[in-house]
Amino acid sequence: MNSIAKETVVPTHYVTGWETWAAHLETRLHQSVHCGQDGLGHLEEHLSAGTRELQRQALERAAQAKADATPPHCPVCGKPLTRRQRNQARTVTTRFGPVRIRRTRGWCSRCKLWRFPADVALRLDATGAASPAVQEAAALLVAQMPAAEAAAILQRLTGIECCPATLEREARRQGERGHAHRDAMNAVFDDWDSLVAAAQRAATKVPAMPFTLVIEIDAWNIRERDGWGETAALTQAGQPPSRWHWVYGATVFRLDQRGQTAGGRPIISERGYVMTRGGVDRLRALLWAEAMRRGLAQAARVLVVADGAVWIWNLVEDRFGEAHQLLDYYHASQHLWAVAAAAHGEGTTEARRWVEPLLEQLRGGHAAKVIRRLEQLELRVTPPVAETVARERQYFQKHRERMGYATAAAQGWPLGSGAMESSCRQYQCRFKRPGQYWSEAGDEALLVLQEYWRNGRWAQLFPHTGCCNPSLN
Repeated sequence: MNSIAKETVVPTHYVTGWETWAAHLETRLHQSVHCGQDGLGHLEEHLSAGTRELQRQALERAAQAKADATPPHCPVCGKPLTRRQRNQARTVTTRFGPVRIRRTRGWCSRCKLWRFPADVALRLDATGAASPAVQEAAALLVAQMPAAEAAAILQRLTGIECCPATLEREARRQGERGHAHRDAMNAVFDDWDSLVAAAQRAATKVPAMPFTLVIEIDAWNIRERDGWGETAALTQAGQPPSRWHWVYGATVFRLDQRGQTAGGRPIISERGYVMTRGGVDRLRALLWAEAMRRGLAQAARVLVVADGAVWIWNLVEDRFGEAHQLLDYYHASQHLWAVAAAAHGEGTTEARRWVEPLLEQLRGGHAAKVIRRLEQLELRVTPPVAETVARERQYFQKHRERMGYATAAAQGWPLGSGAMESSCRQYQCRFKRPGQYWSEAGDEALLVLQEYWRNGRWAQLFPHTGCCNPSLN
């Protein structure tokens, strides 16, 4: 303890330097106080600018002290390093400006690799020049807005100058790191013993009373640069690039986590998200893991609400075979409106008069009556209209067992997948801006970052945030 205390004593010239900075800052603040045009914002700007260099120097000294205190042992196997080379300099971009750190490099005879123990102690990546706080800023900003806009906001709020390309590259790197972290975290569900242990951990976070777990599933399109620059050649070869590809997602929450604000707006207090460009199989694995964390093994009932897409119900049968299945009522109503428009004209009074009684029957749990009305209508209309009616009749027959809306309403279950619909729209605000094209690897990296943020697991990627923001753990 005494040796550590001696190493961390602040030299006298540092104290003198701080006093000089403090005096300079007080002078600037005093001048602003007596300037009639300056307000609180001006005082904040002076304080931020006046202490930035002081904070940078303090950070540099603290980082160097931590590097000096790190034992010259391999951070992986713990073996003492040989062939040590001291004072290996490295410059890192931090939230307060660049800091220069000197550390020891050594050879691990067991791992057969050169190691920098101080880099591991400081949580610095082997590649890249950004500190963890700058890495977090890049991940958080670029996951929400284009890199050029993110760079401008980052400089304005923190003073960090970073070109958009560097910021985008850093965000993608953090997303890829999050992807690997998520795979490792989900690996606990791959074998029975780990699965049981994970279910036991989840049991401590769910209510003791019986509850219903709700799962909503949907998908949306994203535009990618596949075949970029080869459009003409691919089209001539009969393989025109589609550009648009599906992003698959789901949300999971307990029914008791669904309520209303004071103003009557529906709200869900806590829920899990999964979103991936990796296909249905990838979604299946991610959703299963997230549902287990949210109490799937403890739920008295599981309810799945979604539209009529075949891939959704195949996924449900595969992983949630015992779940109650409910077709999104609003999607079903759109199919009835399609029949009304074909038979009586789009937006006409006759169409409304015809469809409203059927909607009431559908919501009342009388899907069989609706199907009979469609069968009767099919016999009376002209062939083009009959084709539409037949198609929609088959839709209702296929999903008849998923139309128990009266029972669902009595249970207090959601009749539609609005929570998932809104999630898709929120994601699209980032990924469907004009002129934007994506690569599968690039969009998946940002989808992972948004997932960690929305699921309250941000501190798992950036542990330093947990010390000040326990809610992010």
